[in-house]
Amino acid sequence: MNSFFKILNYGIWTNNSSLVQLLGLCPMLAVTINATNALGLGLITTLVLICTNVIISVCRFWIPKNVRIPIYIMIISAVVSCFDCLINAYALNLYQSLGMFIPLIITNCVICSRADFIAMKSSVFISFMDGLFIGLGSTLAIFIIGSIREIIGSGTLFFGIENLFGSWSKLLYVKIINSNHTMLFFLYPSGAFMVLGFVLAGKNFIDKKISSNNCSLCLNKCLSHQGKK
Repeated sequence: MNSFFKILNYGIWTNNSSLVQLLGLCPMLAVTINATNALGLGLITTLVLICTNVIISVCRFWIPKNVRIPIYIMIISAVVSCFDCLINAYALNLYQSLGMFIPLIITNCVICSRADFIAMKSSVFISFMDGLFIGLGSTLAIFIIGSIREIIGSGTLFFGIENLFGSWSKLLYVKIINSNHTMLFFLYPSGAFMVLGFVLAGKNFIDKKISSNNCSLCLNKCLSHQGKK
């Protein structure tokens, strides 16, 4: 159970691929003009990450180490192509919205690095959990950025969510700010960089607070222990 929470914390917070490693920033900044696109790209990337980690973990004993990188790329390309065809067939609006960024998942450094550092050296279960939580951590980060940009830039939240989850999810769509008071700047790449900067600053602030509280607890324990002596 402790290992489960360690992998969960590692993937979603302490080693978040988007907010700590700063990997995969190009598609993240390009498609996060609304929360729906951010969720779509995040979930697709998570599924690709899980599938590639599991396949590489299963086949790791047959993959020669000196040609492992080209084999990773071939497996990742095959998985992404399958998802690309499925989304084109069953979610055409989402496919058109995400456009070229679905095939570009192949070039996402996170997927290749997790294949080499985790899947090639770990069991299928560990590889699956790593893909799941690293993917969810990235999805959470881009969802936050997409939501902030959509609220400030368009005044809405979950615009077009029916393209992702079906017609029932139209209930989630809300209009938060009057269109006369929105700031279009946040729908452009420069606005995306600014939002990313604020999110990174917020995460660093929380990390420092947690670290400071832990130091205070340790200091109190040490003083209490010395007092008993």
